[in-house]
Amino acid sequence: MNKKGSYELDSELVVPADIRQTFAFFEDPRNLSRITPPWLNFRIRTPEPLIMRLGAEFDYTIRWLGLPLRWKTLITAYEPPHRFVDEQARGPYRLWRHTHTFLETHEGTRVVDHVDYALPLGPLGKLAHWLAVRRQLEEIFAYRRRVLRRIFRNASELGR
Repeated sequence: MNKKGSYELDSELVVPADIRQTFAFFEDPRNLSRITPPWLNFRIRTPEPLIMRLGAEFDYTIRWLGLPLRWKTLITAYEPPHRFVDEQARGPYRLWRHTHTFLETHEGTRVVDHVDYALPLGPLGKLAHWLAVRRQLEEIFAYRRRVLRRIFRNASELGR
């Protein structure tokens, strides 16, 4: 926990694709269901067309411990093809700010995820974090890295 009472999670990998192709994959909200573990039962509730832009809002549902949770994100920064930020406008966290950064490298694109998050319920939230939440978030991002490696190995899958 940092001084602000929130937690941080960092994840990164390098994918063998150029930055524009990589950014295009990540800015498409439909691809989030491809890189989210099935046990979360992730569903987009926002009707088509889903267009990423500054100020865009997207509604989702997930299941956590069998309970359906509604989640709304707001795009608070949008700087193609280098960065975008989604923040929880409504959902299970007291704070959720996910910064997606894309950096060109000789091997392709470095995809960097940085999440600042905080749980509600004070001491109960801290206990939940220690018992389950941190581990589950790490598992979710490990799953994402595995799936992204597979998807980007075959660039023809990116448009699906």
